[in-house]
Amino acid sequence: MNTLTKMAMGLIGKLKAGPVIGYSASTIHLPSANTTGGLPLMEAMMQRQSQREFETTPLPEQMLSNLLWAAAGINRPEENGRTTPSAMNAQEIEVYVALPSGLYRYAAPTQTLDLVSATDVRLVTGYQDFAGEAPLDLIYVANHGNMKLIPASQRESFASVAAGAMTQNVYLYCASAGLATVIRAWFDRTALTQAMGLDTDQQVLLSQTVGRPKITSTH
Repeated sequence: MNTLTKMAMGLIGKLKAGPVIGYSASTIHLPSANTTGGLPLMEAMMQRQSQREFETTPLPEQMLSNLLWAAAGINRPEENGRTTPSAMNAQEIEVYVALPSGLYRYAAPTQTLDLVSATDVRLVTGYQDFAGEAPLDLIYVANHGNMKLIPASQRESFASVAAGAMTQNVYLYCASAGLATVIRAWFDRTALTQAMGLDTDQQVLLSQTVGRPKITSTH
């Protein structure tokens, strides 16, 4: 579906999630993240970039596990420390994964994906043509209910900084693993909030498409 069609459907309240492709498991048990190897940090930063053309091939579960661990995984189990910072350790950012088989929420302590909705919400994660076709979209949601110790006027700002740190970790992992990614803020927030079934304490901040870079034929 192209950009203009999505925008038109959004204006009339018809931009909605679609049926799933394949089986929607209630829980996806990811393998333990591989936390060694990859490119040296400075090399990964040299290769960090936004790309907007993706193959539709699903990512292997090991790669998905590594990706999510980079975004919000636990790297210091004794203190529940994460790979990205959070003000007052509120851990307010919930990472959702939109797959063809359904919408899942990432659970870092168990390294699992828990089914939220047996619908394909990729189409609703952005107006761009590639949204809905790439193998997965990450959606960063601020849960203001986790930020009760932070003044209400500062919660959105703090949450946005935390989400930004997660997206950059994803960029660096993708650069190291040879994947393509792009962060996006151009989407119908009302439609996406409804498609995800979020409550009033939850605020969609950003989405990020990930997949293998599209291979263009040279003839």
